[in-house]
Amino acid sequence: MDFVTILQAGVATGTVLLFATIGEIFAERSGVMNLGVEGMMLLGAMSAFSTAVKFGNPWLGLLVAMISAGLISQIHAFIAIQLQADQVVSGLALGFLATGVSLVLGEGLSKAGTISLLPKFSIPILAQIPVLGPIFFAHQSILVYFGYLLIPASWYYINYTRPGLNLRAVGEYPAAADSLGINIYRQRYFYVFVGGVLAGLAGATISLAIAPGWFSEMTTAGQGWIAVGLVIFAQWDPFRAAFGAYIFGALRRLILDIQGPMVLFGLKNPFYYNPYWGFFLQMVPYAFTIVVLVIGSREAIRKRIGAPAALGLPYIRGERGL
Repeated sequence: MDFVTILQAGVATGTVLLFATIGEIFAERSGVMNLGVEGMMLLGAMSAFSTAVKFGNPWLGLLVAMISAGLISQIHAFIAIQLQADQVVSGLALGFLATGVSLVLGEGLSKAGTISLLPKFSIPILAQIPVLGPIFFAHQSILVYFGYLLIPASWYYINYTRPGLNLRAVGEYPAAADSLGINIYRQRYFYVFVGGVLAGLAGATISLAIAPGWFSEMTTAGQGWIAVGLVIFAQWDPFRAAFGAYIFGALRRLILDIQGPMVLFGLKNPFYYNPYWGFFLQMVPYAFTIVVLVIGSREAIRKRIGAPAALGLPYIRGERGL
């Protein structure tokens, strides 16, 4: 078993989680929780693949995926921000809506044929670095390299720019931000849109680069839910999100590869001869996500791990407090 290959594939798979997680970090930093990430990713994957098939241009597919997911996220933004409805219920409804739209519009798309994929390439010199080079800088999609840039850029934006300061203020103490002239509603609408755009990018990464094609709801296979859990695991920090995303990506690839050989480390491979063990392994990442979400739902723990104080709370101008 080639662990370098597994880690290299894990970085590629983890890029999908990275985009979705950072997008949700932006949304939640503004105080809006969006549990529709899975649906937006599925819509992005379908839009990207169908556009690439029709026009023969994967770059156009990428753009359409980001715009379509960003636009549908505004339904949740309107309900949660303008109508001040429960964000959990609204986010789940958005997920069901986006999933339904994707499955209807994607009917028959799996038989559409092959497409031109987004390019893969190696970065000279960096790809020659022992161990790390082959994993991170050799034969990776251009979107993987974009992910490397997005991590420090989003971290710097949140922590060291004036718009980032406004973002944190809106998510922590919107009443104070409002008193300083920051438009709370506009900020929240914008960052929910950013979250949708990045979720669409995550979906497009799957269908145009990582696992090309359209496989109905199995295209995303629950990765949107893992991204929501990773936000809590990362404590709303892009660098921690990257660490978690790549680890999860490698774990998902390892689970697949470990079931293949009849002999593992010189012993009879139980995962090969007993498929139920393989099903159990595939369940582990999702079980971890459920545990993280349950723990993160407790108010005391959320405060301790640094959740935005106004997360999930509607802002009503003129009320005191949050």
